[in-house]
Parts: sequence; C-alpha cells; structure tokens
Amino acid sequence: MNEPTNLNVKKVRLIVEGRVQGVGFRYTTKQVADRIGVYGIVRNENDGSVYIEVNGDPNKVDDFIEEIRHSPSPSGKVNNVTLEEDASIEERIKFSITN
Repeated sequence: MNEPTNLNVKKVRLIVEGRVQGVGFRYTTKQVADRIGVYGIVRNENDGSVYIEVNGDPNKVDDFIEEIRHSPSPSGKVNNVTLEEDASIEERIKFSITN
C-alpha cells in the first residue's frame, strides 16, 4: 500500500535559462535553499540551462522560486524560468548539487 503523500509539501521542477552556468549559480541556489528550508537538487544541463527540483512547505517553495527568478548569483542573469508542479518528484530531505 502506498503511503499517503504529504499534502503540505509542494514539489516543483524548474528549468532556469540565462547566464546560469559558470557563475556560481548552483552553489548560491543551494545557499538559498538551505536558508529558506527547502529540499531538492540542482544541476547543470548540456544546453546551458540549470535544472532544479524543489520540495517543501508551499510558502517556502514559492519564496525559493522568487529568489531563483532574480538569480541568487550576483554574476548570473535569469532570462526565463519554466515551472512545473509535479507530485511524482522524489521528496528529498536535503538540498544537493548533483553535478
């Protein structure tokens, strides 16, 4: 039997495009996640974008997304963020840089 999913957890996938590789974007994304208290992963993609999965309290996830939209890295520049809420995203208990 499947365990019930936590209804107080929001799970979102983000694709971040812009100047987001080679500018400390993943490291500063992790700092933001740790400060806000959300969990997930961040990784560079081959097309130059950054992929993020985030889960946590819905308000905290929204705060995290807002900070990502403005680039946590001072040298980065976010041109576009594609968001997809997806309940099947693995629920994580820490925030990790995966590549």
